[in-house]
Amino acid sequence: MEKTPKFSIDVLGFPLVFDLTVMISTMFTCIVVFLFMMLATRGRNMRRPTGMQNVMELLIEFMRNTVRQSFDNRTAEKFMGFVVSLFLFIFFANQLGVIMMATGYVNQDIPALGVTSTDHLSFFKSPTADFNVPVVMALAITLFAHFIGITRHPGAYFKAYINPMHIVEEITKPLTHAMRLWANIFAGEILITILIKLGGPLTTGAPLLVWLGYSVFIGAVQAYVFTILATIYISQKYTPQH
Repeated sequence: MEKTPKFSIDVLGFPLVFDLTVMISTMFTCIVVFLFMMLATRGRNMRRPTGMQNVMELLIEFMRNTVRQSFDNRTAEKFMGFVVSLFLFIFFANQLGVIMMATGYVNQDIPALGVTSTDHLSFFKSPTADFNVPVVMALAITLFAHFIGITRHPGAYFKAYINPMHIVEEITKPLTHAMRLWANIFAGEILITILIKLGGPLTTGAPLLVWLGYSVFIGAVQAYVFTILATIYISQKYTPQH
């Protein structure tokens, strides 16, 4: 993997290390999602949708049908903004590293991809390839789910903790939720890096392009899986009998 610039801040004697690449990539992803949403909803034509409006409507309808498997129709609508935004953020975040790795952040020439030799710090990569980002998102979703459970059904919420296995399950949920996303994206970027650095006709050119395409597909799948698991975890607290 490429080197990334970092800086640290000393807080009460404990150094907090910040990865500048992750911060830049995360902000860039947020801007991309905002611009995509703005362009997809600008100048809407309800009778004859075209272009990005079609894409956005298909995405919303697909996610709506999926979320309705965890919530009733009325409740599902309340979470649609959260679900679509979460999916788009993870989707674009997953693709960012693939795009940057395919356009020049390597250490040798690859004529098949039009890449020239570079040797410098990488200021872009998939934020989700850094373990801290999926963990923070998973923890935020978990805390939100518990907040809903406590405020909506306090009796049922605390009664469930009589079972020790329920405690273990609640502790492992955010970890497995984050690990699934991080492992797939991180492993994909590692393999792309290996293919690029090995060089040769068997590891660059068509094989590399195939793996890049596969990585884009995996990024979309993992965005969907992470989002759906988030809705399931929230629905379990929103409606205890789930």
